[in-house]
Amino acid sequence: MRLKNKTVLITGGAGFIGSHLAERVIQEGAEKVTVLDNLFLGRMENLKEAYKANPSLEFIKADMASMEGIVPTFDKESIDVVFDLAVIPLPASLDRPAWTFRHNLDMTLNICELARLGKFKTLVHFSSSETYGTSVYAPMDEGHPLNGSTTYASSKAASDLLINSYHKMYGIDCSIIRPFNNYGPRQNDGSYAGVIPITIKRLLKGEQPVIYGDGEQTRDFLYVTDTAKAAVDVYMEKKTRGLTLNVARGVEISINEVVRTICKHMGYTGKIIYEDERPGDVRRHIANIFLARDIIDFKPVVDFSDGMAQTIDWYLRKNVKK
Repeated sequence: MRLKNKTVLITGGAGFIGSHLAERVIQEGAEKVTVLDNLFLGRMENLKEAYKANPSLEFIKADMASMEGIVPTFDKESIDVVFDLAVIPLPASLDRPAWTFRHNLDMTLNICELARLGKFKTLVHFSSSETYGTSVYAPMDEGHPLNGSTTYASSKAASDLLINSYHKMYGIDCSIIRPFNNYGPRQNDGSYAGVIPITIKRLLKGEQPVIYGDGEQTRDFLYVTDTAKAAVDVYMEKKTRGLTLNVARGVEISINEVVRTICKHMGYTGKIIYEDERPGDVRRHIANIFLARDIIDFKPVVDFSDGMAQTIDWYLRKNVKK
């Protein structure tokens, strides 16, 4: 299977990962690309490069949680594949736990129903490594217990189970990828920002970097373009149907090391502030990516130091333009 001449819809496509995926899909020769996003975190400026590559890219502002709001889009034309990235992010669940859970699950239920009704052919759904919670054993493979410790994590785990049930009950053509911690240009640096963009932003403003907890908690960071390629490869490989695949580097790094790396790249030699640990923060994350290697020949190409340099350079250029 190839994307050339296919009709593609990307939910959450104006977001960080979604916009990079839109570029990759265009690069692969998709005939029609539609981005559906409610702009909760997504930004139209994220699609600038995608529009350059394909001026006919279509953007539709809609909320995947509203079936009546999205059905016209799916009724309009025959869609070959939906890459489903629409999500309310983890930090939102710390302030609005019930809403985050319900909204994420409603979005997944709607996409499953549309698949069941034949409104599109193939679903590639983005899960989250947060579904695993803190590592029970390491590295964590796809059979690791789902021990998520936030309502965001539980909503993503429930979504995965929901998709799998539709696959078993109705035979929907679907694959799930479970990305670990993504980073790179365009990652949200505003509300609900992750550790990398928020640390870069603090240093650009002349503030001290902040670490929550002791900083020894670990993550498995993957550069965003590696994730976008993996998503396309999952679609193109029929053997992934009905499966969940981890997508990561398979290397753990502490938050202390992440923040120190950013400080080094940006020439900061001052004090790092430590504050109380955030609720539900997982202690250890490192992925087993053997299944993705076996099925889609997944091999991350961007190492952490190079990816961080590219990421910081993007935020520096963005800051200069302001």
